[in-house]
Amino acid sequence: MLLSQYMRIEQDLKLDFKDVLIRPKRSTLRSRSQVMLEREYRFLHSNFEWSGIPIIAANMDHTGTIAMAKVLSKYKVMTALHKFITPEEWQEFSENHPDIMSYSFVSSGTSDDDFENLKNVVKITKCPFICLDIANGYSEHFAQFVAKTREAFPQNIIMAGNVVTGEMVEQLLLSGADIVKIGIGPGSVCTTRVKTGVGYPQLSAIIECADAAHGLKGLVCSDGGCTVPGDVSKAFAAGADFVMLGGMFAGHDECSGKIIVDENGKSYKRFYGMSSSEAMIKYHGSVSDYRASEGKSVNVPYRSKVENTIQDILGGIRSTCTYVGASRLKELSRCTTFIRVTQQANEIYK
Repeated sequence: MLLSQYMRIEQDLKLDFKDVLIRPKRSTLRSRSQVMLEREYRFLHSNFEWSGIPIIAANMDHTGTIAMAKVLSKYKVMTALHKFITPEEWQEFSENHPDIMSYSFVSSGTSDDDFENLKNVVKITKCPFICLDIANGYSEHFAQFVAKTREAFPQNIIMAGNVVTGEMVEQLLLSGADIVKIGIGPGSVCTTRVKTGVGYPQLSAIIECADAAHGLKGLVCSDGGCTVPGDVSKAFAAGADFVMLGGMFAGHDECSGKIIVDENGKSYKRFYGMSSSEAMIKYHGSVSDYRASEGKSVNVPYRSKVENTIQDILGGIRSTCTYVGASRLKELSRCTTFIRVTQQANEIYK
């Protein structure tokens, strides 16, 4: 009886991408080519205007590479470059490809060293986008760090996360973020839900967090859980302004790591979460004795050039829009009706 005074259970239904499909509707569109995927945004704090396709390659050292940014920028798609890229590499990249800076994020953690590195890189590159990335966006320290970053970079666009509930979205926006990253545990190489029991179904998280953000004129980025182009469409349909992809961009030529060939002649590339033991040993020398790793390492099938994948993703989104009569990506959420599906349909979907 005493326990009920301290814990509670929410009875509201929470849904993931696999729990729903998008209901088709009558449409006047004759072809996918009529669908406009580019969006235009004016950001809450920086008042900066940007236009492009709001998909972002995740800031993992496998996918958030300079090579990835060079290719995706051709499609007006963004890349959050990983935080271990050196200032010297950033300088060379920005000098040779200044046009790509508007499709690139400088990523940072929240340590004092991270902050000094961030200041150095932003000064060198004049890159307008900053990604503040931490597994637990609910810490008071993180909100304070967002405010500190906003004070230091009043003209930059700041994306901060990760969180999954509306009240923390509002807190980070009020602290200085323009975009809040949504997702705890849905990523393909994230084990937070297994190791900690903490998380939130991604579709419901997007819907609830987008509602909170848009009321303050802020934006949200869905991070994690997309495994097929239809999931990306569902994320946008649920209200996400941006969608960040890791696993879907993994295994390509533009990703870091060598190609591994197994005894059967199949080719792979190594892909791991940035909170995995492999990543922590690589960048910090060990896993701290006070924590558990919250990521795993996998060999993903080698997938050649990323251009094939991005074209497949964009084609899928365009097709979604034609099914519901949305001539622009901006209209997709207004045209969407989600329907819940049965467990049997879930198995087919997988």
